[in-house]
Amino acid sequence: MAEPSTIARPYAEAAFRLANGQGKLAEWSVALANLAAVAADERVRRAVGDPNLSAAKVAGLIISILAGKLSGDAENFVRVLAENGRLGVVAEIRTHFEALKNEREGTVEAEVTTAFEMDQAQVADLVSRLEKSTGRKVRARVSVDKSLIGGVKVVIGDKVIDGSARAQLSALENALKA
Repeated sequence: MAEPSTIARPYAEAAFRLANGQGKLAEWSVALANLAAVAADERVRRAVGDPNLSAAKVAGLIISILAGKLSGDAENFVRVLAENGRLGVVAEIRTHFEALKNEREGTVEAEVTTAFEMDQAQVADLVSRLEKSTGRKVRARVSVDKSLIGGVKVVIGDKVIDGSARAQLSALENALKA
């Protein structure tokens, strides 16, 4: 059986081409986020997996839950996913879509984990430094993890910058063991 990411990619690319062609990347981003949230609900997942419900009924259920939040094209997209049994990979479709959107916009997502709460000025300074080092616009999601002891850990794509006290102590411990 194929990986969910492999299954999701062509659907994400199709949605991206459509949204980009219409100049509606932001609208589709919101629609896919809403669709992913609905598809993740346990009751909806049971309905999607129910062999007694037709694809049209499952699509209708999801479209009715998201009434007013989907364009006509997005509703058709839901119908195509339902007909092809792909509603289970909506989260992966959204992830691929966002990656394509970010690439198009010259943006990267950064997961910033800090030991202590950062104020807006500190976040802005960090984002500015990351933008200089990556050469791209950075959209940061900041969270706090007290176990870092101090410092910051930044993940951008597959690159990790770990300036946390925990990482430095771990490196020191490894050096002393060697």
